[in-house]
Amino acid sequence: MTREFDAREGEFHVRDGARAGSDQPAGPVVPARASGAADRSASAVGVAEPASVFLTRMLDALAAAGDRVAFVHRGLRIRYRAADRLLRRLHAALTTAGVRAGETVALVGGNRPETVLAQLAAQCLGATVLLVGASTTRPDRPAAVAAGGATTLVLDPECVPDPADLVELVRAARPARVLSLGPLPGARNLLATGAPTPHPPHVSGDSTDSAAPATASPRDTRGTTGSTTPTVPRALPGTVRTLFTSGGTTGAPKLVAHSGIYAGMAHIFRPDPAGPGRVLVVAPVSHLTGNAAVLGALLRGDTVVLHDEFDPAAALAAIAAERVTALSLTPPRLAALLDHPALAGTDLSGLRSLSLGASPLPERRLRQALAVFGPVVGQGYGLTEAPMVASITAAELLDHPRRLGSVGRIVPGMEARIDGARAPGDVGEVLVRGLALMEGYAGRPDLTAAAFTGGWLRTGDLGRFDADGYLYLLDRADDVIVTGEHGSKVYPAVVEDTLADHPGVRQAAVVGAPGPEGALVHAVVVPTEPDPPPVEDLRAHVLARLGQEHLVPATVTFTDRLPLTPVGKIDRRALRP
Repeated sequence: MTREFDAREGEFHVRDGARAGSDQPAGPVVPARASGAADRSASAVGVAEPASVFLTRMLDALAAAGDRVAFVHRGLRIRYRAADRLLRRLHAALTTAGVRAGETVALVGGNRPETVLAQLAAQCLGATVLLVGASTTRPDRPAAVAAGGATTLVLDPECVPDPADLVELVRAARPARVLSLGPLPGARNLLATGAPTPHPPHVSGDSTDSAAPATASPRDTRGTTGSTTPTVPRALPGTVRTLFTSGGTTGAPKLVAHSGIYAGMAHIFRPDPAGPGRVLVVAPVSHLTGNAAVLGALLRGDTVVLHDEFDPAAALAAIAAERVTALSLTPPRLAALLDHPALAGTDLSGLRSLSLGASPLPERRLRQALAVFGPVVGQGYGLTEAPMVASITAAELLDHPRRLGSVGRIVPGMEARIDGARAPGDVGEVLVRGLALMEGYAGRPDLTAAAFTGGWLRTGDLGRFDADGYLYLLDRADDVIVTGEHGSKVYPAVVEDTLADHPGVRQAAVVGAPGPEGALVHAVVVPTEPDPPPVEDLRAHVLARLGQEHLVPATVTFTDRLPLTPVGKIDRRALRP
């Protein structure tokens, strides 16, 4: 017997099916909101359809939008008509180069329109695409392409400025072909007309072969043969598969394989009744969040305002100048916008949606965001392995202030449970299953097996449900600090939120530090003024608010900024003493 939360009745009840000895974990199951179907995993998000529906809709959207602007990037405006031609041109060039269905294409690229269109072109051929971003560390790139079994490398020249980088990638992957999105010695330029195909660079020396690079502009969108526009076959593959490097903060990146999310995208991303939007993307398109944002915008016929990386001043300028309607941010990036001096003079009236996620958000910052941006702020919860788990709208937040700490209710097509929980409010690891779930970790069946328990993905996040089915996250299980001889637990987010309420604190991060009788609570604080507040004032503030000595930081250091991962999360590993 298991206790299940009924979304219609708003209460937990007993359900048959979990027998003694079953590997199904204990804890209430929370299905999607408004789920009335017999199969609670079925929903509008995940109608079982071939992934070719996604590709068909994408090609139709590119063709139908015509002269509407598809991309704004580095001051250039690329219309849908040109993007459509470029995708077809890349498709033809990949075909000519010998790329075939079933193989893996490693795409090493930054936030460029060409990177996105090359991904789609390879997927139209039925190839698995391994995305390796510009933010991926130099040692991790060869490891990723080797682990993914890539037979083709497609390189953004900006990501491999040093010939030694190319040699390392080729040494790791031993690819059948090396291609590029622009002139790059030793690679065939997919954007050139009639470019020769050089041999892959030598991997035994310190330099690459010097094939004469083609000089066609990367933004040239003419057909590959005169004025003829290449065609993409309508017999599209039934599977779209992508390998993402995990954006987590738990160590070396893993390759997360996804295919089921694409059928969901074809249903979720429909044209907005209010008209085409303008989506600002600051996350890496090689990571799932940024990738889904760009692909979803193209499916809707929106304009993608694509930034190479996050810069608060540039983001605020774009919001005003481009009349941005939608934006997704992590909590640290939201804080950077809220604290920027240019915010007060920025026209925010075009925003229809500001989505926040990736890590817990301090309640103070959420209240501030609602006050500044208005009733357009929502939160979501997901991870690379399960990108769509829960969400909450601005209306839900404004109507019920007590839910400001929640990441929302479970989205259609997904289920969640708290491992070991017996009633609302019980804390444990969040387990999820459903349609928006990874296939597994590519090439690592051991890691895949360890990540699942009876079909449920172990997220590594600690959380709780309230009686209405709203999920509240506390912290990563790995980040919990066990202090003192009695093993008292400290959730860093609780202390961080309390420190952030001090008028002298702009941001705070809490990690464990070695101590004589267990871990000590160590706080790293970004002060609001050049002269930081006294450490004893901060300690007294935490004790007064939380009332428990073991939650008070034993040590405090000050810094100008907190280190972030490429996807905008606080990098706790870099902060640990």
